[in-house]
Amino acid sequence: MSAKGAELQIDEHSVGGAPDRREYGGGAYRRSLIRQTAEGQQVLKKMMDSVTGLISGAAGGGAQANEGVEEGGGVRRRVPAVELKLVPLEEGSEVTLNSDITSAVMLQQQMDRRKAVVYLTLSGLLIFTTAFLLGYVAFRGMCRLCGNDGDLIPLSDAPGAQHSPEGGVMYMAELREMLKKYLKEERIENTLRRVSRASHPPGSSEGNAVAREILQNLQNLRMDHTWTDSHYATLQFPSRTQRNALWLVDSEGAELEEIQLDSEGYCAYSATGKATGGVVYVNYGRREDFDQLRAMGVALNGSIAVARVGGAVSFAEKVWHAQEAGLVGVLIYPDPADVPQDPRRLGLHSNAVISEHVHLGSGDPFTPGFPSFNHTQFPSTQSSGLPIILAQPISANVASKLLSQLSGAGCPRGWQGRLPYVQCVLGPGFTGPGERRVKMAVYNTMKPVLLNNIFASIEGKNEPDHYIIIGAQRDSWGPGAVKSGVGTALLMELARTFSNMVENGFYPRRSLLFVSWDGGDFGNVGATEWLEGYLTMLHLKAVAYFSLDQAILGDDILSVYTSPLLADLIEGALKQVEHPKHTGQSILSLVRRQGGWRNIVKPLYLNSGAYSFTAFGGVPAMQLHFTEDARSYPFVNTQLDSVGRLQELLQGRLGSVGRAVTELVGLMALKLSHDHILPLDVTCYSNTAQQLSSTLNQHTKQLQSRGLSPQWVFSARGDYSRAAKNLHEAIKNSDIQDERLARLYNTRIMRVEYYFLSQYVSVVETPFRHVFHGRGDHTLSALADHLSLLHSAPHLFDEARFRRQLALFTWTLQGAANALSGDVWNIDNPL
Repeated sequence: MSAKGAELQIDEHSVGGAPDRREYGGGAYRRSLIRQTAEGQQVLKKMMDSVTGLISGAAGGGAQANEGVEEGGGVRRRVPAVELKLVPLEEGSEVTLNSDITSAVMLQQQMDRRKAVVYLTLSGLLIFTTAFLLGYVAFRGMCRLCGNDGDLIPLSDAPGAQHSPEGGVMYMAELREMLKKYLKEERIENTLRRVSRASHPPGSSEGNAVAREILQNLQNLRMDHTWTDSHYATLQFPSRTQRNALWLVDSEGAELEEIQLDSEGYCAYSATGKATGGVVYVNYGRREDFDQLRAMGVALNGSIAVARVGGAVSFAEKVWHAQEAGLVGVLIYPDPADVPQDPRRLGLHSNAVISEHVHLGSGDPFTPGFPSFNHTQFPSTQSSGLPIILAQPISANVASKLLSQLSGAGCPRGWQGRLPYVQCVLGPGFTGPGERRVKMAVYNTMKPVLLNNIFASIEGKNEPDHYIIIGAQRDSWGPGAVKSGVGTALLMELARTFSNMVENGFYPRRSLLFVSWDGGDFGNVGATEWLEGYLTMLHLKAVAYFSLDQAILGDDILSVYTSPLLADLIEGALKQVEHPKHTGQSILSLVRRQGGWRNIVKPLYLNSGAYSFTAFGGVPAMQLHFTEDARSYPFVNTQLDSVGRLQELLQGRLGSVGRAVTELVGLMALKLSHDHILPLDVTCYSNTAQQLSSTLNQHTKQLQSRGLSPQWVFSARGDYSRAAKNLHEAIKNSDIQDERLARLYNTRIMRVEYYFLSQYVSVVETPFRHVFHGRGDHTLSALADHLSLLHSAPHLFDEARFRRQLALFTWTLQGAANALSGDVWNIDNPL
């Protein structure tokens, strides 16, 4: 089926036939195979004729021996005749003469028989060797997996596939070349321009138009299945009748001055209402920032925080930390030190605001832990991550107006931003006569919105129930060139490329899913609702997830945010892809100059499109970003996030950067869909657990003095390490071409991430249950932070809480070790 969409066209003329090579099972190879088989048959016929002649010549003797026997090469070989001479006989010599003649004849017959045996033996060996070679040539094209390195895969004989009905094999190197051949960087830019024309939030007419266009183009591709997944979710938008507002007020609450706010800027899922208090500058609003303010004795309770964007924490985390510290509201602004603000040099103007949701979680916050299907009735509940204080974005100009009037202690070193005319002071008071404070009002409204996730799939040949998922956010508050357009463009190009590969003879071993998610700007709502709907079985189906969101923020530095299970895929892909900014050099060669590829691998973060898959769903996930070395792209989550500004930042290299990212993800997905044994590193978590063991060893005396022992943690870590090593050795020593055995191993490998979702906490109260990547008291990071109090603040150490944390982590780790061991009789439990 060819695509005929006006905007996202799939050019059927670009889909060429498979190269005429034997790896592709092409026509030339089949004709060559038939010709070789016919020639071999002629050689065998001549050899059989020769053997028959040899046997006849040996048995015939006499005249036939004199004439000789003609062999296959046309050379005549004469057998010498026995010459008989008559001599005069003496008396009594008759018997002697007869005996001599008889002996000569018998001797000749014995020689002929010996020669026949030799000829038969040599001819038999020659026939066997020739037949073996012919059989190898004829059978080679039909073998399922010819090689030990996993570089060959079978061709599908499914209906409609454009390849030889006799079958054939494709090498991994050829698959990589196919992928690169069919990728078209100009299509990436065209798609990006099309979907980033204007703001297209969920439920809007513009958003629905983009969704229909994407669905139509996926249906036009050669996909096995295309469908939509719908949810009714509760989203928050600015009120149409009342604008959010900010005032300076006196000690009695009387309004002295209204400070104008951007009408389009807001924080989704903020609490609503009014709050009044002094102003405290909290730097980035990190946990350590609030700890430092407490240590300095700054009055926080009842105040309103002013925090700057950045610091590697999301808006939701800033608001959560402020709420824990007792503040009643948060104002978040972009500081020129973090976000470029010179419009002449590709920066924000000083009145621009950055909007972001403040739900400390993902998905619909009013259906935590279960999906928002429109046909289901839910009890009245809400996420524990919804804030109960107000939040509002403000511009740099508004922040400067407030912070320039503060009084109080000076800022700690490193907290000074670059706001003009601002001397860094913490507050909470104001300079000048009278007591002044700030009043803020938030009037956002909740609205049920129908979300539509769009799916397309290429079904795997051998393990169709195992999926490699590639997805991207589709919606955006603004034009969203980086926020949603880049991911959507890369997604569509990958779908088109793999579709073309299937048309030209490639069929993956496992299924490929391409997904356009809705509601991403509100905390990956569409993706999380889908995860919640399939949570009980997804760990049995999903091999890995690749998020394409915000993949292009520059073209200098590549960062990979990933589950450790997928880390080993990175190096092989980097080696194969050319750096978009340095022609002729692979990305790996440049990364090595920066200290090695492992330096670019980082842990998943809360607001990434991949985080929920791992921390909530127990599926290994990855997200990539290309960023600038010298400057950042400042327009994400603003109305200025346009294709033109992105192209200006990249100096026209948008297509080449898009191609590089698409190749990277495509190569990793190709390997996961191709290899007999999934290339996931199950030993990676052994090293992470080892770090905890080292930390516990440093506190051995303090723990023993409190009657606490880390013995069971050490035991669980050892069991997991042994289980991972034993699985690796078992795979190494097994016949991976055995389909049943390979599937058993893959099932155990696929479940590893899911094993680390704590079964001892509620998915409703603590949705991110992963003990290494999640959030909550059950996690390794929380355990380590609590343990550090033994040195920094022993009076704050809670022994009962620590015992519970240690127990939950230990049993989760032990459960993962037991599950990875396989059957119950393989678990080492000596009596």
